[in-house]
Amino acid sequence: MTPTIQPADRLLNLPKYIFAQLAELKQQAINNGVDVIDISIGNPDGATPKPVVDVAINAIQDKANHGYPNFRGKPELRQAIADWVKRRYDIDINPENEVQTLIGEKEGLANIALAYTNPGDVNIIPDPYYPVLCRGTLIAGGNPFFVNLKEENKFLIDLNDIPIDVAKKAKMFFINYPNNPTGAIAPKSFLTDVVQYCKEYNILLISDLAYGEVCFGDYRPYSIFNIDGAKDIAMEFHSFTKTFNMAGWRCGFAIGKEEFISNLYAMKSNVDYGTSTIVQDACIEALTMPMDYVKGIMDIYHERREVMAKGFTELGFYAPRSDATMYFWIKIPSKFKSSMEFCKYVLDKTGVIITPGSAFGALSDDHFRVSLVQPNERIQEVFERFKKAGIRYE
Repeated sequence: MTPTIQPADRLLNLPKYIFAQLAELKQQAINNGVDVIDISIGNPDGATPKPVVDVAINAIQDKANHGYPNFRGKPELRQAIADWVKRRYDIDINPENEVQTLIGEKEGLANIALAYTNPGDVNIIPDPYYPVLCRGTLIAGGNPFFVNLKEENKFLIDLNDIPIDVAKKAKMFFINYPNNPTGAIAPKSFLTDVVQYCKEYNILLISDLAYGEVCFGDYRPYSIFNIDGAKDIAMEFHSFTKTFNMAGWRCGFAIGKEEFISNLYAMKSNVDYGTSTIVQDACIEALTMPMDYVKGIMDIYHERREVMAKGFTELGFYAPRSDATMYFWIKIPSKFKSSMEFCKYVLDKTGVIITPGSAFGALSDDHFRVSLVQPNERIQEVFERFKKAGIRYE
C-alpha cells in the first residue's frame, strides 16, 4: 500500500470554507442545465470604473512595472491612501510608516493574526463573522472566543458577554462595522466603549472597515481612528473590492501606528512580494478620481436593496433595510433544521444560491445571507421562483 502523506494539523483542523462548497454546488447545478441565480457571495457584478482600467492598461505597457513591486506599497500610493482617509474620515496618517498595502484585505487580516498570535493565545471574535476573522487565529494555533451578536442588541457586541478572565488573556479583538453579514452599523459611543475596553486590557483591536463606503442616504460610518486614543491599540483594514468594484484586482490597505504596521510588514515580506505595481497604479487612480464613480455604484445597490426588501417582506420574511453593506441577514423558516438544509432546498427548488448562516459561525445557523449582486430583473426573478416553489417564512 502506498503510504499517505498527511497535511499539517493546522489544515486538518480548519473548518470547511463554505463558499468553496457553494461554488461546487453552483457548478453542479449549471452542469445539470439549471439557470442559476447567485446571490450568495458578495462579488460585485459591476465593472471597475473606466479611469481605473485605463490607468492599469498603460501601467501594463510600462516595463518599469514588470519587476518586483515595492513591499510596503509605492510611495505615491501610500500618499494617496493618506490623502483619501483624510478626506473621507478626517484622520491623519503618516504615509511613510503608518500604511501597508495588501493583496486584498483578506490576506492582511489573516497575516495580522499570524503576526500577533502565539499558540494558545485567545482572540475575541464576534459570531457571525467574516470567515477570515477567525481563520487567521486558527492557523496561528490560537483559540477564538466567540461573542454572539444578538439581534435584540442590533448586532453590536455586548462587552458584558466577555468573561473577565477571557479579557485578561485576550491578545486581539476583531470588529467589523458596517458588519458582514448582518448589515449592522456601529454608533460612535459603541466604538468608544470598545477602544476603552481594549486599552484597559491591553488588547490589539482590529477594525475591518471593508464596507466603509457601502452606505446609503446620509449615513457615514466612523473610522476607528475617529475615537480618541484608538491609535495606541488599534489597526484598521480597508478594501478596494466593494468601494470601486475591484474584487478581482486583489488590493487593500492597513493603517495604524508604526509599531503595528511594521509587524504586519515583517510577516508579509516573508511570505509575499506585495501588491503588483500595475494594480498599485490603478489604486492610485481609484483613490483620486471623483467620488461620483463610487456614488454611482452605491446608487445601484440602493435600488437593489429596495427591490430585495420588498420581495422578502411579501413572502413573510423579516428583512429590514440596513444603512450600509450589500447584504440582508434573514432568519430561515422554522421547519428547517439548519441553514445549509434550507439553502440546499432553495437551490434544488429554484436554482437560487444563498449563503447559509453557518458559513459565518456556529452560533449563526438560524440565518441566511443574500447579496445585492444581481440586476433588479434577476432579483425580481428570485422572488417569482420562490413564490412558484412555495418558499415563505413560516
